[in-house]
Amino acid sequence: MTTDIDSLFAPGDALLVVDVQNDFCPGGALPIENGDAVIPVLNRWIAAATRRNVPVYASRDWHPFEHVSFRENGGPWPPHCIQDSAGARFHPDLKLPDSTIVVTKGVRFDQDQNSAFDQTGLGQHLRRKGIKRLWVGGLAEDVCVLATVLDARREGFDVMVIQEATRPVSPQGGEAARRKMREAGASIAA
Repeated sequence: MTTDIDSLFAPGDALLVVDVQNDFCPGGALPIENGDAVIPVLNRWIAAATRRNVPVYASRDWHPFEHVSFRENGGPWPPHCIQDSAGARFHPDLKLPDSTIVVTKGVRFDQDQNSAFDQTGLGQHLRRKGIKRLWVGGLAEDVCVLATVLDARREGFDVMVIQEATRPVSPQGGEAARRKMREAGASIAA
């Protein structure tokens, strides 16, 4: 992004990094093509947020063994982001500050939780902190980023999707996700 990121942040903003975990990057159990390309972009946003005292949130998939989303249990995905595994860790190149608030999802045995807002209490927490607008990036654009953005809009937050800081499972999925996010009132920041 050629714009000075620092100047984009305003009071009431937060940065939400969605699921930048080893299993979603090349070499992981469920890799997104070029998923690791979001990391340097997100690191610039994280650094700017830190300079501006904008809170940083990072969601993570944190599945139990035999999770309902896994193929062997009727779900669509191979096993991934299993609790306490190397694949579930945030990518080592992602420079999250010590003050990062981690949002854990995907822990239920009976359903998946693609959104960082799905039964996590995040919406209530953000309102309590006076957050009105979220800048969102991460993986994957057409799964967990999409679900998070749609839920954020339903919760009443303004949402700016950092296009350069997200990658889809498929190009078609990315196009459809961007359309759905725009229809929900989110802005796509190029």
